[in-house]
Amino acid sequence: MRTLSQIIAHALKDEDNRLLMASSPLVFMHLAALGVFFTGFSWVAVIALLITYVARVFALTAGFHRYFSHRSFKTSRFFQFVLAWVGTSSAQLGPMWWAANHRHHHQHSDKEEDIHSPVVRSAFWAHVGWILCRAYSSIQHDRVKDLSKYPELRFIDRFHILPVFSLIGLLYLVGAGLNYYFPGLGTSGPQLVMWGFFLSTVLVYHVTFCVNSVTHIIGKKRFETDDESRNSFWVAMLTFGEGWHNNHHRYPLSARQGMYWWEIDLTYYFLCGLEKLGLVWDLKHYPEKVYAEAKVGAKVKPH
Repeated sequence: MRTLSQIIAHALKDEDNRLLMASSPLVFMHLAALGVFFTGFSWVAVIALLITYVARVFALTAGFHRYFSHRSFKTSRFFQFVLAWVGTSSAQLGPMWWAANHRHHHQHSDKEEDIHSPVVRSAFWAHVGWILCRAYSSIQHDRVKDLSKYPELRFIDRFHILPVFSLIGLLYLVGAGLNYYFPGLGTSGPQLVMWGFFLSTVLVYHVTFCVNSVTHIIGKKRFETDDESRNSFWVAMLTFGEGWHNNHHRYPLSARQGMYWWEIDLTYYFLCGLEKLGLVWDLKHYPEKVYAEAKVGAKVKPH
């Protein structure tokens, strides 16, 4: 009779089993979100859903993307940690893994080496397929040497499950406390976990993934870049500004992705508010030459 370790080792030799093991956390998250139908409805749960959605989308767009991946503004080491912790509670691994893959995407956007191009492969692959591939599960440290010098970031990437559990625990304690002291609110610990973590996380997943898939297929191109990046109003609304993707690929260093007032960029507005509070500073912007290109409708390739 084979031992348990032998059975597991045999399973890991099979590619289909490895794919199943890699995909199981994502599948579990979607199945667990169905728990909202069993824990009931309350307005407190809806508020928890909105708060956790907004906080984590901002931590991903401002933190993981514009700060960790592109260094488009500066902040303190403490607020850097806050962005990393909150962003990692989205269950998208840690900031170093995230930034390393995103930097690689910009280097090879819509080329054969791009790990999540819907042009080279498919929309499904760009949206979620590449995440299920074990080949991209490790951190490419050579791409994030500037981040690797911070031991707290290395800690978060190594123990990325801790921010996830901290959010689940906080939601459960708040829900249980409200149920005990204010039972008329109709909420509970399990209810807030289902709405504020599982359902919220699934929504955050898919709006984030849409930047990889939708904005390389659907939308308008203001600039003729070396890829198929496009501007999408609806993706920008759902992701707080990340939908202005063609703008971003023209000049990735800008903390602002919407170029004009009608290109709504909530993440940038939030960053401006944080700048006034002294929490962030030195926000980078599109240079005048980029605006000149946009104004005359020039089709130029990025430098």
